[in-house]
Amino acid sequence: MQIWPGRPYPLGATYDGSGVNFALFSEIADAVDLCLIDDDGAEERIRLPEVDGFVWHGYLPGLQPGQRYGFRVHGPYAPLDGHRCDPTKLLLDPYALAIDGTMDGDPSLFSYPMTDVDRGTTGERNEVDSLGHTLLSVVVNPFFDWGQDRAPRHEYHNTVIYEAHVKGMTMLHPDIPEEIRGTYAGMGHPAIIAHLVDLGITAVELMPVHQFVNDFHLQDKGLSNYWGYNTIGFFAPHNGYAAYGTRGEQVLEFKAMVKALHEAGIEVILDVVYNHTAEGNHLGPTLAFRGIDNAAYYRLVSTNRAHYYDTTGTGNSLLMRSPHVLQLIMDSLRYWVTEMHVDGFRFDLAATLARQFHEVDKLSAFFDLIQQDPIVSQVKLIAEPWDIGEGGYQVGNFPPLWTEWNGKYRDTVRDFWRGEPATIGEFASRLTGSSDLYEHSGRKPIASINFVIAHDGFTMRDLVSYNQKHNEANGEDNRDGESHNRSWNCGVEGPTDDPDVIALRDRQHKNLMTTLLLSQGVPMIAHGDEIGRSQDGNNNAYCQDNELTWIDWELTERQADLLDFTRRVVQLRREQPVFRRRRFFAGSANHGGESDIHDISWFTPAGVEMSEGDWSNGYARSIMVFLNGQAIPEPDRRGQPIRGDNILLIFNGHYESLDFTLPRKDFGASWLVEIDTAATSINKKIRRAGSTVRVEARSTLVLRGPADRGLIPPRGAAYAPLTRTMPS
Repeated sequence: MQIWPGRPYPLGATYDGSGVNFALFSEIADAVDLCLIDDDGAEERIRLPEVDGFVWHGYLPGLQPGQRYGFRVHGPYAPLDGHRCDPTKLLLDPYALAIDGTMDGDPSLFSYPMTDVDRGTTGERNEVDSLGHTLLSVVVNPFFDWGQDRAPRHEYHNTVIYEAHVKGMTMLHPDIPEEIRGTYAGMGHPAIIAHLVDLGITAVELMPVHQFVNDFHLQDKGLSNYWGYNTIGFFAPHNGYAAYGTRGEQVLEFKAMVKALHEAGIEVILDVVYNHTAEGNHLGPTLAFRGIDNAAYYRLVSTNRAHYYDTTGTGNSLLMRSPHVLQLIMDSLRYWVTEMHVDGFRFDLAATLARQFHEVDKLSAFFDLIQQDPIVSQVKLIAEPWDIGEGGYQVGNFPPLWTEWNGKYRDTVRDFWRGEPATIGEFASRLTGSSDLYEHSGRKPIASINFVIAHDGFTMRDLVSYNQKHNEANGEDNRDGESHNRSWNCGVEGPTDDPDVIALRDRQHKNLMTTLLLSQGVPMIAHGDEIGRSQDGNNNAYCQDNELTWIDWELTERQADLLDFTRRVVQLRREQPVFRRRRFFAGSANHGGESDIHDISWFTPAGVEMSEGDWSNGYARSIMVFLNGQAIPEPDRRGQPIRGDNILLIFNGHYESLDFTLPRKDFGASWLVEIDTAATSINKKIRRAGSTVRVEARSTLVLRGPADRGLIPPRGAAYAPLTRTMPS
């Protein structure tokens, strides 16, 4: 086949309508072969003729989209020096836009002999060809008719995130045709979109959809990497979620899903794994980066470069001080925004990305590149602000452009509702946006992505049903997964017919959901928690691609009630701007404000404003919070004042029912109950200032004071008369 010199940029395989340009970076290579694979699996090798700036390149006229290909890199195989080039291994293109096939665990995938006792650390090499046992890159036609697609661009304070798994969401939905269940087409189906819209979701955060592979040890057990945190292709949609083919069709299907979600006003955020790859440690297979330029892509142990420096728990970490790794990540991010139209990213183990050298550094090159990039800097950027390395827990320490999964919010809310002592003060801080974590760096409440449940751990139903993890199905004798879950089973471990335990669990579930959705910051719901999905106590279901993790959409009466309840709380958040403030309260989040500052006030059950002694009472488990809907300091987009109703939040974390005295008339003359987690229906009776309301044990009561009654702006504030409220 004729080959022309081509161009060194862009990297990857670029179809221009007449042919395809191929470009691959490798600083260590002596030569690079482009390998074209036909439908029968036969291979044609073509030596790339040019190299510029360590980029090997060539252009093949007449080549068309759908062509499968790979690379073979000739160069040194010297693990002790950090080099692992191996031309007997067919390698993926790091910039492949689509990937076909799977890897099967064959010994040919490994560059060292299985008989070698020092596997992967010596110069002895396994020269069996991996073709036929590994994944293949695919040339893609980039054209797609986006029509009038526009990003919804919801502001953070108006955002409600829904963490979802493409397969888990769609696999059992009765209204989705069987042939597209578990796929991008299923995720974009009107039945799923209708559920999200009805619930009030503004953004879906998809668990990994970059091409990933199944771990061999899971395959040996008959299990699989269901979650997908094992990326090998940073540009390619995972082919296992494709309904209509994997020769580039998955790219079109993914785009169609995004377009459908956008039409419904729902943003698409991707959970991305740029901290490591699926090649693992020195014992792992040679699939791509390892065979292309091992030392340029991975952090190696300085004293023994045959081994990998690992802060992710997966065997390797990408080398974040390498300009080529940084280019790969930035090119990938820009591609998903510009070509795939996604609206943001959640970065898995983001502390690893900040490890330019050893320590986590918020001024690292990675953050500098994000900050100055005119495309990536304008989308939603969410950090999982920890890894397993030294100093890896970095909640509150990311730069101002970023938001963070707030692990302290999760832990505090769980502790409060399971009855841990001395949590009132921290609970108040988390409820009001965690100013102790974010205000010092000039960040706002929206920096906090609040969550009680995520994919990793118990579901919300299991959190109130189990004290212990039950991970036996994972095949590790229940040793895997977190043992300290901050959960409470309400008196019985697992399933029960006891009506009192069932009622308490329902109440606790609603308490958690209400707290989450009415806290300052950005709430994130884990998929299925709105209908009480259970994993039978498995808190590490990463390998369970089956009915245990798929959402069962055939709802019981209790599940339907929980779904209706969640809708109402989301609606209340949307209708009342006091839950969506863009700035912190003027009163201290930890200790309330003085009596003449009324954007927020804190009360004991007796209706008396909290004193220092009340805050330090280690046994206090109940609190009442006044939120002034007229004391919102920031204007709307047109510069107009934002006004809403007064709100009273009453949290009774005590094991007994309590009488709460409503605050004096200055804070509101009358109140209506909007949410009661202990009631099956809402009592619309008007409650007067100073009257007493009974709040059931371990329950939440939310009261609303109409906006024309008893409003007092904070001292020194000058607000225009009430003329409008924030539109819903």
